Amino acid sequence: MIQINPAAQRKRRNHDVGFKARVALEALKGERTGSELVAEYGVHPTIIHQWKKELLDGAADIFERGSRTPAEVDEETVRSLHAKIGELAVANDPPQGLRGPTGATVFASMSRKLKPWIGK
Repeated sequence: MIQINPAAQRKRRNHDVGFKARVALEALKGERTGSELVAEYGVHPTIIHQWKKELLDGAADIFERGSRTPAEVDEETVRSLHAKIGELAVANDPPQGLRGPTGATVFASMSRKLKPWIGK
C-alpha cells in the first residue's frame, strides 16, 4: 500500500490581512521566538519573515502625505454616461397623459377601471 505524506494532502490556506498583520506585529515585537510563533499560529517561519518584511516596507506609506491619488476622470466617459442617464430618464418617465389627477403615475395596465372583488 502506498503511503501519502499528510503534509501533501493539506489544502493551501489563504490568510486574511488582519491575521497577517497580527502575526507580523508579534514577530516584530520580538517578545517570543520564531518557533513559538510557528507553534501558535501554524505558519511556516519563512512566511512569517515575509509578512514581517512586508510590514516594515509598507509602514512608511501610512505616514506619507497625499498617498491617495484622486481618480482620473475621463471627460468623454462622463459625457457619454450623462447622455445615457438622460435617455434612461426619458424612457422611464411616462407621458403626461398617463398621470392621474394627483400627479401620480397611472400605468397603462392599471388605467382600466376594475370592479372591486366581493368575496364569498
